[in-house]
Amino acid sequence: MDLALIAALARDLDAAGFTVDGLTELWGEDASAALHRGHRVPALRALERSGGAPAAVLARAFVLGMPVDPAALDSALPSLTAAGARSLGLVDAAGAPLLDLRPYSVVDAHGVVSWWIASDLGELALGHAIPEHHVLGVGGASMTLSGLLVDRDVDVALDLGTGCGIQAMHVARHAKRVVATDISERALELAALNAALNGFDNIEFRLGSLFEPVAGERFGHIVSNPPFVITPRATGVPEYEYRDGGMVGDALVATVVAGLEEHLEPGGVAQLLGNWEYRGDSGLDRVRAWVESTGLDAWVVERERQRVEQYAETWIRDGGTRSGAEFDRLYAAWLDDFEERGVREVGFGYLTLRRPLSGPPTLRRFEEYGAPLGGSLGGHIESVLAAHDWLRSASLRDARLTVAPDVTEERHYWPGADDPTMLILRQGSGFARSIPVDTAVAAVVGASDGDLSVEAICFAVADLLGVDGSALRDEVLPELAELVLTGFVRP
Repeated sequence: MDLALIAALARDLDAAGFTVDGLTELWGEDASAALHRGHRVPALRALERSGGAPAAVLARAFVLGMPVDPAALDSALPSLTAAGARSLGLVDAAGAPLLDLRPYSVVDAHGVVSWWIASDLGELALGHAIPEHHVLGVGGASMTLSGLLVDRDVDVALDLGTGCGIQAMHVARHAKRVVATDISERALELAALNAALNGFDNIEFRLGSLFEPVAGERFGHIVSNPPFVITPRATGVPEYEYRDGGMVGDALVATVVAGLEEHLEPGGVAQLLGNWEYRGDSGLDRVRAWVESTGLDAWVVERERQRVEQYAETWIRDGGTRSGAEFDRLYAAWLDDFEERGVREVGFGYLTLRRPLSGPPTLRRFEEYGAPLGGSLGGHIESVLAAHDWLRSASLRDARLTVAPDVTEERHYWPGADDPTMLILRQGSGFARSIPVDTAVAAVVGASDGDLSVEAICFAVADLLGVDGSALRDEVLPELAELVLTGFVRP
């Protein structure tokens, strides 16, 4: 890897304004949305009106995947030149792109991230289905996981199955050193290119399957967007390295969960995405069984569930196969596989696991949550873990609580009624939960301004309602504990 050429590329991309905002300004929001849907004509029309600006030349080659004249590349990449781009494997001699290279931007706990990410050419540029060794760029799952990452300073972190390296770079912002592994040599090459292009020198790349490259090592933070897609193990069904782990059903995610405990240091946190099957039982019950065979704390959130027909359609299209005889053949293979194992649905979600500092696990939370989410959830996940630990060690009845600043109360009345028929507490951040509460809980939460203990407030509310204070306190405390855990009220 020629670091001097990579540094020249970074200078040229920066000078050209090759950023997310720069491209949006170049071709507009509508063209950006069309590209997201897999259509490049609106963006191409905008580029034709751009007058050959450097950003337009680079966008045509590396985002739209279309050839450009080497002379135009020389102009757009004055430090690197077209010859340097060929040396880095970005283009061929005729100026046709060999890699996808596009800007990436997001805001995390450390501020604005503005990077460039190289990956293999996608279906739009290739004009046909992607090959099985394809190295994916930043997809929806990648962005989901990066938004979940807790921002905790650690000495060494692990990115298991790094792909293009996006998670390794995110983790490298709070870890002194990151080990990034993958079974694909090509993925590691592109991940190393991306790390160097974006100025990271604290990431070590290792070749190997799952935990084999880190045998005997422990980490303060483990992240993984594993190849969790459930693919038939049948002749003629493509096995894409970036998404298919080579195991039957959801066994790969189960294997990752089983291996985490050995590789987490005490207090260490692991975060991953996964699919799990619904057979005769609940898919979350399957995940619970995986977790209960470990000594790890666990918080698992199922975000989505698909019928097997929809699941098969989604992932066959993801590989670039469109309707026709080949699609039908693959569709039948997927449905045969699910039918053979009695799978009705497939769940998708997030797993946060933690090795306790000492003793047995105390957090085992499994929930379905399908409401829309936005923004970074890493800080919220960290606060939930901290709230759980606080609830384990503190006396809730003696605590002085305050309402989180993003919480609002919603009241519903029958027309003409003096008293509400429904009270709902709504959370503006985190998981944006909406929790129905009764009058007593709402009153206790409303009076929680840090001055009085929970018990004192409960007895005052009981006096107003004309009920026994001890009974009201005992009824309110479990619901209040859930509100503390999920961030509605804080110690």
